[in-house]
Amino acid sequence: MTPGQIALRALIVGFILSFAVITGFAYTTLMERKFLARLQHRIGPNRAGYIPFPRRGGKERKLLAGFLQPAADAVKLFFKEDPTPAKVDKPVYNLAPMLAVIPAILILAVIPWAPEINIFGAVFAPYFAIAPNIEVGVLFILAVTSIGVYGIVLAGWASNSKYAILGGIRASAQMISYELALGMSVLIPIMLANSMDLGVIVNAQRGGWYVLLQPIAAIVFCIGVLAELQRAPFDLLEAEQELSAGFNVEYAGMRFGMFFMAEYMKMISLSAIAAVFFFGGYLGPFVDQLPALGFVYMLLKIALGLFIMIWIRATLPRLRYDQLMSFGWKGLLPIAVLNFLITATFIVMYEEGVLQPIFDSLKRFFIG
Repeated sequence: MTPGQIALRALIVGFILSFAVITGFAYTTLMERKFLARLQHRIGPNRAGYIPFPRRGGKERKLLAGFLQPAADAVKLFFKEDPTPAKVDKPVYNLAPMLAVIPAILILAVIPWAPEINIFGAVFAPYFAIAPNIEVGVLFILAVTSIGVYGIVLAGWASNSKYAILGGIRASAQMISYELALGMSVLIPIMLANSMDLGVIVNAQRGGWYVLLQPIAAIVFCIGVLAELQRAPFDLLEAEQELSAGFNVEYAGMRFGMFFMAEYMKMISLSAIAAVFFFGGYLGPFVDQLPALGFVYMLLKIALGLFIMIWIRATLPRLRYDQLMSFGWKGLLPIAVLNFLITATFIVMYEEGVLQPIFDSLKRFFIG
């Protein structure tokens, strides 16, 4: 293929995946509201879009109750008044929501969704992705996710409000603190697969998912993702009781909606990254015979990640800010660094053959 054909294919695939994730964001909000209502014994969205279905006793049954609630919320945001405070820094004020949304979409570029597959005559090899075979795919993800910090910090600073600035300061401290532990946990699958190409990391898990080999790294990664997303119990940036909604208090209408959209799109993107790093990505039963099953396995693993995030939000109370920072620096980061050092030591010892006599002895002991 020529470079022009490769670029055109990437644009088409990128548009399709971006549209799917934007639609998924809308229904992730509905999924969260439904699950939270069920877990907290209350009624969630149950009006917009339901289909009346008659049943015995004269009462109608409501099928797909609340199915169109995301569409109703989108219409409301589009037509809601969107005032701009008088003394804001307008260029930065308008740019900040874009800096929050764009990284959530860019993350999708290097995520492998299926093995080598033929779709309508077009062969996607060695795996299906917007930009496959990126040797520094993990670095790309870390760089792009770091840009999201600027969107939140600049939103607080440009709003010219002390409450928004406090939210922005909390954002910079929290996200940078937990990104250190997150980055250390990401190094584990890189070392185990000996590559930063996400497709290679997935294929390296054919013998076993990394969550089974490195559960500590997987747990640290998932905690870091919650802090990166400002999800409960790490949602100190939007602590309404303390900060009057935090960094986005001066935003309304679709500019507020972009921050809201960025959070849920990042939930989907980071769930996909967790699936790739620790849960085998698109791998699953019969995926080599039916490559299209890779999409199904990825969607199932992403849905599981979203459900766990929602479950944690419904269950755990919010931390105090001093508890949050203490846990990040004194608890999570030392565990991540120690796990990294131990893993690196064992990998080097294995490659040098130091551990081979031990393996042979264990084999003779158990097998005879």
